[in-house]
Amino acid sequence: MFASASAVAIEPEQRRELEALRRAGNTPQSVARKCRVILLAGEGLSNSSIARETGLSRPTVLAVRSAFGNGGVAALVQRQKRRRARPVLTADTEQKILNATLKTRPADATHWSVRRLAAELKLSRMMVQRVWQKHGIQPHRAEKFKLSRDPRFEDKVRDVVGLYLNPPERALVLSVDEKSQIQALDRTAPILPLRPGIPERQTHDYKRHGTTTLFAALNILNGKVIGACLPRHRSREFLKFLRQLEGQVPAELQIHLIVDNASTHKSAEVQRWLASKRRARFHFHFTPTSSSWLNQVERLFGIITDRMIRRGTFHNVAELETAIYRWLSAWNACPKPFTWTASADVILEKVRRCKESLGTAH
Repeated sequence: MFASASAVAIEPEQRRELEALRRAGNTPQSVARKCRVILLAGEGLSNSSIARETGLSRPTVLAVRSAFGNGGVAALVQRQKRRRARPVLTADTEQKILNATLKTRPADATHWSVRRLAAELKLSRMMVQRVWQKHGIQPHRAEKFKLSRDPRFEDKVRDVVGLYLNPPERALVLSVDEKSQIQALDRTAPILPLRPGIPERQTHDYKRHGTTTLFAALNILNGKVIGACLPRHRSREFLKFLRQLEGQVPAELQIHLIVDNASTHKSAEVQRWLASKRRARFHFHFTPTSSSWLNQVERLFGIITDRMIRRGTFHNVAELETAIYRWLSAWNACPKPFTWTASADVILEKVRRCKESLGTAH
């Protein structure tokens, strides 16, 4: 049994203030309950009885009585702030987290998560998270890279980047490549349209209706594109596209083509065609092997894939090619050239550092 508590001594002015607070419509419920506790305690009720009357716990009633005894009515109105001891992140703890993240792996996974590392080091997950954010560490992400083994890598980089940053006068620089095997895919059921809260949905299975190849030449100065859809990806199709470029580019302009090292671009047929005096204005500039990122037209292929091809539905190849030509026409109506900013020296320095980190000279 608990000992009976003595009645709380309340001054007349304090009683009036407590009554006013309890009845006021804008008084928070928690404050009104505290005022009632003190008023009941002033009448001599036991702590247990007050707890039953107010719906509060007995320890809370004791805390309210103690607060009133120490600070009066003002102590009931003031919001009590909880003091939580926040773990201190020391330099040693921070280094411990970094070492574990960068130099170790879980026994059954390829990388750490915040919670797993926190449990392993017996730290809070927020502490691990703060260290990762501070140092820009994201173990869940992984990017791919490929280094070119082209023996003329530096010469080709300087040649191509020079065309981007300082194109020759009275000449047209075109970034050229082919996007092959574009499939005309038809879903096996109608697409369910976009609705509030629900994304567009399409079946995972589809019907194939053939493929086409998009040959494209991107004008690096104004962003316009010359494109042609051809059934296959061979030297004869590439020659057909070259003849299209020859006919569409004014005869007084030199033509500089940035192309990759595909056999299509280096075949004997293409070489014979270029050897003609009539084609003396054509100049080929080859990107290094495994360096498609140097060819700006690849960025265009990425855009057309994201915006039209990937989620498109086509019942036949002709419908696919019509959609591609329509998209190219819309692009050329408001072309957006890609701005190249990296110099050859910057690129070569990054590649050098990458090779050093891998411990290879190739």
